[in-house]
Amino acid sequence: MDAVGRHEGKGRRPFTALFGACGAVALAALPLTVASGRPGGGASPEGVRNDDDVRPGWGFTHTQHSADHGAPEATRRAAGLLSLRPLPQNQHIMGWGAENPEPAPGRYDFEALDERVALMRATGAVPVLTLCGAPDWMKGGRKGRTDWSRLETAPDRRHYKDFARLAGTIARRYPDIRHFLVWNELKGFWDDRRNRWNYEGYTELYNLVFAELKKQNPRSLVGGPYVVVDHDPPGDEDRSPELRGPWGGLDRRSADVVRYWNAHKAGADFVVVDGASYTREGHRTIPDEFAATGKFADVTRWLRGVTGLPVWWAEWYVEPPAEDDRPGGRDGWSEQHRTAVQATALMQLASGGASAAFYWNPQRTGGDCPGCLWRSTHLRDGGEELPMARLLRRFAREFPPGSAFRPVSATAGHGARIRALADDAAVLVVNTERRPVAARVDGQALSLGPYEVRWLGR
Repeated sequence: MDAVGRHEGKGRRPFTALFGACGAVALAALPLTVASGRPGGGASPEGVRNDDDVRPGWGFTHTQHSADHGAPEATRRAAGLLSLRPLPQNQHIMGWGAENPEPAPGRYDFEALDERVALMRATGAVPVLTLCGAPDWMKGGRKGRTDWSRLETAPDRRHYKDFARLAGTIARRYPDIRHFLVWNELKGFWDDRRNRWNYEGYTELYNLVFAELKKQNPRSLVGGPYVVVDHDPPGDEDRSPELRGPWGGLDRRSADVVRYWNAHKAGADFVVVDGASYTREGHRTIPDEFAATGKFADVTRWLRGVTGLPVWWAEWYVEPPAEDDRPGGRDGWSEQHRTAVQATALMQLASGGASAAFYWNPQRTGGDCPGCLWRSTHLRDGGEELPMARLLRRFAREFPPGSAFRPVSATAGHGARIRALADDAAVLVVNTERRPVAARVDGQALSLGPYEVRWLGR
């Protein structure tokens, strides 16, 4: 599946040219040792969490524009927000806010990636790196040149070892980073002739990267295959017979990737996928946008059964893209509606047993930003927390992975539908209606506003 339409910020991020060096957030708390033009200059700063028991949990992925550049007041505000309750943060090594890390063989440019890593360190995050994409010279391009239109092209097979070596160089540079996702959505691995993913080629690349990362640090945690778990409406011939639900059936080609990778991988510490609650074609949410999120729980349980590994969701999506499919085109729902559906999706991920999930933060440089975690730091009054950040932060606090959920009684009058998730300390309630409803949760009478998300203590 080509996911270009729902990802913004895949091209170059020219920091100084666009924003000026003075726009970078002050990150003095945790120094970063940089050896310009050569690998291995990083040092593990004191205080960074690096123990074997760390599991990322609920976090987010940085995209082209994030909290490390902009108006000084705004970047400080955003950094303060990220430090309140640190969430796991994920960053790609090329694109999505980072420059080409190795423009020519042996010539490195880590300035932009250093800045993102510094932001993650300074805000106390558990840092995660996605090892994607590949420098141009690894995929038929010219040495020393970067064609950002080919960011989603996979490396040529003869350069798989070169990409693995680059992964090792990055691991040495940032020795405190121990969580790695190998590639992204099998970009460039689609086989048109066979109408399926080239999972053999991906797995070959994955195994080389896995071995290199473990050689650099046996404590590193590595996962794949980061395939999009697409689905089709009930009755579609492409759905896999092994997983189906009211939301539809898993595309057999996605299932084939997981099964092949699992059978032929050199090793893995977790299995990672991404996906949406809307269908592969037509972008339909079946039976409706709330019930469709049941896919996340069903797929998570299926993945655990097939692989026996912890399940990570590198991305998840609930709102069908805008009709013009423009990047960041999430303008069909109100923020209340969007947050209510996202809360329901998080409930499904957690109840299904996911160990991690990263929200794709669709940051923009100005104006309204539907679904963003904070107002753009390129606005003087930017950096302020938005509803999705409040939800994600509270959910991470109340329901970390491994939470022991309990049954909860939740009813509403006049045919209204509400959702609830509870453990022994907290209850999350979501009104899935666009109208106010009278509800009763664990015997407590509630008046919920349209699409209201409410937390109850116990």
